[in-house]
Formats: sequence, structure tokens, C-alpha cells
Amino acid sequence: MADAEIRPFRVEVSDEALDDLRNRLAGTRWPSEVPGAGWSRGVPLGYLKELAGYWRDGFDWRKQEAELNQVPQFTTEIDGQTIHFLHVRSPEPGALPLIVSHGYPGSVVEFLDLLGPLSDPLAHGGDPADAFHLVIPSLPGFGFSTPVTEPGWAMARTTRAWAELMARLGYDRYGAQGGDIGAGITGMLAGVDPGHLAGIHLNSDPLAVGAVALPPAEQADAAAVTDAHRATLARMRQFQADGLGYLHLQTTRPQTIAYALNDSPVAQLAWIAEKFREWTDPAAELPEDAVDRDRLLTNVSLYWFTGSGASAAQFLYEAAHAHEWPGPSEVPQGWAVFAATDDLVRRLIDPEEKLAHWSEFDRGGHFAAMETPDLLVDDVRAFFRARR
Repeated sequence: MADAEIRPFRVEVSDEALDDLRNRLAGTRWPSEVPGAGWSRGVPLGYLKELAGYWRDGFDWRKQEAELNQVPQFTTEIDGQTIHFLHVRSPEPGALPLIVSHGYPGSVVEFLDLLGPLSDPLAHGGDPADAFHLVIPSLPGFGFSTPVTEPGWAMARTTRAWAELMARLGYDRYGAQGGDIGAGITGMLAGVDPGHLAGIHLNSDPLAVGAVALPPAEQADAAAVTDAHRATLARMRQFQADGLGYLHLQTTRPQTIAYALNDSPVAQLAWIAEKFREWTDPAAELPEDAVDRDRLLTNVSLYWFTGSGASAAQFLYEAAHAHEWPGPSEVPQGWAVFAATDDLVRRLIDPEEKLAHWSEFDRGGHFAAMETPDLLVDDVRAFFRARR
């Protein structure tokens, strides 16, 4: 082991970097757009101009930076890579350690509203027996887990790094939670480190399932036995057809899109804002109807200031070309599905209802920790209550 030291970390963006961001936003060369297209061809010009203007003149990064720095943060080197993580220890001595993994285009910022309720439930109207010690890493190539030192950092290697991180922190028995890429890593942890895991909890939404886990057409059609099922399946298939352009580009030509994401804050803003419009609660007309606008811009700013739009794209490329997939595990597994209007997802994922825990919520969406933190907190508590 080269360097197992755990070092305290603070977010410190320079005044020069803030000035550079504002200057680039002010000097944006805006494109034209097709009249009346709305969101059908991507982020509308008027919406993005207004959001970028607020990012430049109204958004207070220093306030968000100070909030981030109230959270204990650290870095350590694992397998030659700097790993940044939040580490919030509960005041409850019997708390269960829990490693929480974000996805794309997310970051540790997603989980700020979960920190208090999960680590100190008594102070937030909950039962102290439900307390967790929280470990929330930035994926390699995301946020402050940059720069990436070499190729090969995909999900399996990241999963092994997470197991090493928990061991390095002295956590012999722990739980894991995640959504999007984080759900994949959490699932892999059950195969990589089963002897130390109390259970794994995943959150998802129907579109995400349609993107990565939709079974063959005959099987999916057989599962969709009601009109509501068939409508959900149609949305999943439509998302496969026209909602994955960002993924196809980043899993085939990540270096090409990297130039735009690293050089233009408006490009990075549009790239992320589009997903917060398409993947959040279907009832939300705009991204800020689903998540707090300042929290969204804090997430985007983290990508911008660290240059991780480019390296996150490389992570997606690595994941798409990886061939290492840990085997199945007997670790108890729970799911929480958000924006679920029927039970089709369970019929597709768990037709024999063998999973230890399943919950469906008719609100929220892909970014559950930001959209409906109350629902996610309650479900995580409920799943792990019997597994402490």
C-alpha cells in the first residue's frame, strides 16, 4: 500500500476562478434556435440564457462553498488515485456505517439534505436507533477525485476502492446505498465485499431501468399486462430511442465533448440542466421545479471548477468498455423506485418478488436525494432497520 494517509480537505475555489467563470458567462457566443421547438431539441435558448445570467450575477458560490465546508471532508490515495469523500460520523455509538455513491451527472452535492437526518435522526424527529455513520465518496474523475491518473477507472475498480476505503476507515460491517452509476457500484459491492456488507439499498426510476435493464421485447411485453404498464413501457422505449444521445457520445468519443465541457461553462450548464429537466419528477416543468436552483448550480459549479465534465465523460467511456463484473451475492437487497405510477418496474426487475425490500413512490425521480430527500431517508432507514 503506497499512501494510506487520510487527509482533511476543504473546498477553496480561487477568486481568479470565479472571475474567469463570470467573464466566460458574460462572453458567451449564443446560438440561434428553431422557433417553437421548446425542449424537443434540447435546452431552449431563452431558458438557458436566464439560468446562465443567474449563475453569473445572482448565484453565491461563496455561500455554497461555506456550506460544503461545514461537512467533514477528506482525501486519500487508493490504487494510485486520489479519492475525495465526505465523512459524517453519527453521535449515536451504535450507528451503522453507510457508504453512499452518486451517479452521473451528480456529485456529493446531491446528498447534503440527507446528512443530518441519516447521521443524527434524533435531532430530525427520528429514532436514534436508525443512525448511520456516512461515507460519501466522489467517483474517480468526478468533483475533487481528480485528476484521473490512468485508464481503467470504471465501476469494478471503483467498487474495490470503496471496499478499501471502508476498511481503511475501520468499518468492518457496513451498508451501501446508491442510484444511477452509484446503484451499479453498490450492487457490485455485494459481490466484491459480501462478508462485510449488512445490505445494499438502490434507488431508481422507470426511465433509468428502461435505459440499462429493459429485458428483451417479448419478456417486457409479457410483463406489461395493463394499460398503465404498456404506457410506462412505451415511455421506457421512447427514452431508449431518443434520450441517450449524451451517453452514446460519451461512451464512444469522450475526448471530443471534453473540449466543450472544459472550455465553456454554458456548455457544461446545458449538458447537466437538460438531465435535470428530463429525469426529474414528470410533474416538474423546469429543473428548478424539481430541485433547488442553487443546489443545481452548486452541482454544475463543482463540475466546472474541477474540470470534471471531461473526466466524468471518460469514466462513462471506461464503464462502457469494461469487462469485469463481480458475480451474484446473497447480500440482502432493497429497492426504492421513484416516479412509479404502476408496478411494472418490479415485474421486470423482481418478477418473483425475491428482493428483501421494495418500495414505490409516485413522486420524485432520478435525483431522489435532491428531489424527495424525506422519502429516500425514510426508505433507507426502513430497509436497514432489520439488518443492523
